Amino acid sequence: MTKNLITFDEKNKVFHLHNDQISYLISIEDGGTLSHLYFGKSIKAYHGELRYPRLDRGFSGNLPGSLDRTFSKDSLPQEYSSAGEMDFRTPAMIVRQPDGSNAVFLTYENYQIVPGKPELKGLPHVWVKNKDEAETLIITLKDKFSELRFDLLYTIYRDRSVIVRSTKVRNAGKETVKIEKVASMQMDFVDRDFDMITLPGAHAHERRVERNKVNQGIHVYSSIRGTSSHQMNPFVALADPDTNEFDGDAYGFAFVYSGNHKFEVEKDPYAQTRIVVGINDYNFSWMLNAQESFQTPEVLMVYSDQGLNKMSQAFHSIIHDRIMRSKYKDQVRPIVVNNWEATYFDFDEDKLKPIVDKAKELGIEMFVLDDGWFGHRDDDNSSLGDWQVFEKKFPHGLDHFANYVHQQGLKFGLWFEPEMISIDSNLYQKHPDYLMHVPGRTPSPARNQYLLDLGRAEVRNNIFDQMKAILDSGKIDYIKWDMNRHLSDIYQADLPADRQGEVYHRYVLGLYDLLEKIVDRYPDLLIEGCSGGGGRFDAGMAYYNPQIWASDDSDAIDRLSIQYGTSLVYPQSMMTSHVSVSPNEQNGRITPFKTRGIVAMWGDLGYELDLTKLSESDQKAVAEQVAEYKKIRAVTQYGTFYRLKNAQEGNQCAWETVSADKNEVILSTVKVMASAQPYFTKTKLVGLDPNKQYEDQVTHQVYGGDELMNLGIYDPVEHGDFMAYQYHFKAIN
Repeated sequence: MTKNLITFDEKNKVFHLHNDQISYLISIEDGGTLSHLYFGKSIKAYHGELRYPRLDRGFSGNLPGSLDRTFSKDSLPQEYSSAGEMDFRTPAMIVRQPDGSNAVFLTYENYQIVPGKPELKGLPHVWVKNKDEAETLIITLKDKFSELRFDLLYTIYRDRSVIVRSTKVRNAGKETVKIEKVASMQMDFVDRDFDMITLPGAHAHERRVERNKVNQGIHVYSSIRGTSSHQMNPFVALADPDTNEFDGDAYGFAFVYSGNHKFEVEKDPYAQTRIVVGINDYNFSWMLNAQESFQTPEVLMVYSDQGLNKMSQAFHSIIHDRIMRSKYKDQVRPIVVNNWEATYFDFDEDKLKPIVDKAKELGIEMFVLDDGWFGHRDDDNSSLGDWQVFEKKFPHGLDHFANYVHQQGLKFGLWFEPEMISIDSNLYQKHPDYLMHVPGRTPSPARNQYLLDLGRAEVRNNIFDQMKAILDSGKIDYIKWDMNRHLSDIYQADLPADRQGEVYHRYVLGLYDLLEKIVDRYPDLLIEGCSGGGGRFDAGMAYYNPQIWASDDSDAIDRLSIQYGTSLVYPQSMMTSHVSVSPNEQNGRITPFKTRGIVAMWGDLGYELDLTKLSESDQKAVAEQVAEYKKIRAVTQYGTFYRLKNAQEGNQCAWETVSADKNEVILSTVKVMASAQPYFTKTKLVGLDPNKQYEDQVTHQVYGGDELMNLGIYDPVEHGDFMAYQYHFKAIN
């Protein structure tokens, strides 16, 4: 008989979610209040030692009708809180009642335990292959007076240190209520002195690792840009102050959503820490009519007792194994060449063919036609929304060129920006109302482009039909799905005034709906996300796009910190990395070709340059990189990933990937700046089998796994800045 993952102690009213790695404890406290007890390393049983102590806290109110001053929701660790119930900390939800109050008092009603995991209609979500691999606890809280129900969903897997949480709000009453805030999860910690780790950034400067102490007060990490954004990735970790890559406790929270998000971390007057994660309540409201429901996106909650690397590996595994659905998620990703930096808008079929020919010669596997193939687009000021072939550039049609690419033995990819519209487009002339704008106000452009109102079905259907006309040819193997601005002028034309707070979320739901239609109709299509490079790089998009551009920053040295931060949450197969020209067009840095290749091999290798203009030595380098990458990509894309040295903290960056059977290892190192009198440094490998012998595939030197892990190897000393090295070891016994 399969061991239960969730149990309920009727006598002590305690829920225990547990597997061999983690335990999660919830109790039903006084007044039917749902209290958080524990999340951490697995325990066999719980005997009541964490019942919250009773103490009269001045100015902390008590339960309605109670004379017991020692029990207050203002200090009790809770699972889900509301405004207006004498808890003055950050609430998980706010509901405006028909009488104008925000009064909600949540009490426990019932629970159910279901095998597997429920699907979330219209939202990306974690899934199960079979019902035995996970169990889901659904705890229902009710507001007695409004008949609101809050279903708290907790899924625990049998073999993962992950709990998946979300919240469903049901209006079982007779009147409409307005949701003004609804978080997906909340957790309260007692007696923990945490650091916060976040991934802020900017366009071409994404996901920089920041670590700050959690001090008293409220700390907010959020996006109000309509997307998960370059500026703040939807992730926060809470770690003990001494936690590093390999040791210490870490709690990671990743939001499976691609729109506005908000992570609130509050340290209260009693040194307790609350984290609340969900849709950003900025310009958000949702009218919930009688007998309707609202489902929040999911949050992945990871616990590690072995540092940040172990936390990251848990995220990598759940995102790859149980969020991605693409047929390509377990296939080695193709090596591409993209024509953008080679030609920009200045191209036609004849100009592209030599690049295709050279790609074939060098062993590259896919040609991607970027921006400029549609409408009358010769610059970035026109034609978005008109997804018909630009005949001046392709007089024989796009199929003719696609056939040429296929005849050379390459796959063919195509760029789209389906969410955007240009003023000069035929689409705008026919349907000016499709452009998102506030009536009577002039909308704001960004990059001289505007937003389509994806919250409306007729808009999505129009774009889908246009894309379908291109994709039905069967000539397209891949699409690059771009989005080169954020949301503004927030208004949906077919919604009444009191529902305009729904626009941001409806846009994201519309995006998911459009993507779902594409994925469903074209299961053989590899879809790569790209929002100005590294924007909208989140677990929600991974549900539709198994790989996403890590950044528009194409400089290898800048990419070290970008890719390092990305790896904190996201698997390496999800990360598209390209080799660009040197000097770099964005920052002027001159970087060796070898270094550019090694850094790009961190993720899914590609090239974004004009192959026909490379020197003979650089062409030879491309061919060698491509050949080498084909040997190692099964490991680099799908092996267990380790961060060894952080370029944000020193002069070196090092990372390692180990195959599941520990028979193959790829180690990559980069020395940033050279010195006239260098220090000698070593790199120690991790995750190997200490009893195996490993052969260096270049030098053929053999080392014991225990040697490589405990002694390490000296880093090379070589003249020149920005030097990179890659080692490939294979077990020989």
